[in-house]
Amino acid sequence: MLLKRTNIHDKLLREQHRATSEAAVLKWVTNFIRKTPSSNQRILDNLSKNAEADITDFDFNLLDTKRIFNENSIKKICVNYRLRFLDTCFFKGTFPQEALNEIKDLEEEHQTILKGFKIMAPSKMFVLNKTDDPLLFAPMGNGHYYLIHKWGDDLHPLRKLTMWPFKRLENIIVAILLSSLIATALIPDGLFAPEQSFSQDVMVFFFMFKSIAAIVLFYGFALGKNFNTAIWKCQYDKAQ
Repeated sequence: MLLKRTNIHDKLLREQHRATSEAAVLKWVTNFIRKTPSSNQRILDNLSKNAEADITDFDFNLLDTKRIFNENSIKKICVNYRLRFLDTCFFKGTFPQEALNEIKDLEEEHQTILKGFKIMAPSKMFVLNKTDDPLLFAPMGNGHYYLIHKWGDDLHPLRKLTMWPFKRLENIIVAILLSSLIATALIPDGLFAPEQSFSQDVMVFFFMFKSIAAIVLFYGFALGKNFNTAIWKCQYDKAQ
């Protein structure tokens, strides 16, 4: 049975609004004719700059409350799914026309210019051109952000589980311990002695633990890996 891919926007909505299980329906703009190339270029220039504005002058009466998220909810989703939340100038992917149109519509509706964009996406999208579920935000001030547009593919349904060991140091230690127990259990009885005792089982466990821990440490240091709690706002390429 094929597992359904994980929609990170839906997960963010569930975290922000625990009382509801409905996924927000995104608005897709189809009127491209009235969108001029010069306007596109201005928005792309703003997207490629470092965040300069902490607050966007939105008309709060026109905002969709399901698209407003605080930084704590964003951080929790980033840590659970090993995502990053950075300025759009660090983003290596491309912005679809639909996202540009959403920005134009918001600017026209609220009579303002959007700047200081943030984007939530997997680490690899800040290094390589990928299309795994990026979410584009505009700052609202006081630690809140307004979701402008989401595009690309949904995340793998097992991503949260596979990224769990990398959340923090305690998680990786538990993962190593569990892996060592499983590896020890797979060692056939009588491999080291005709009748293997409990003390020999303990020695095999410690051997497995040291071996797996050494591999994890080597992998982590060699590739410059870090924990989810440390990289969700990290701007450096190697902290993946």
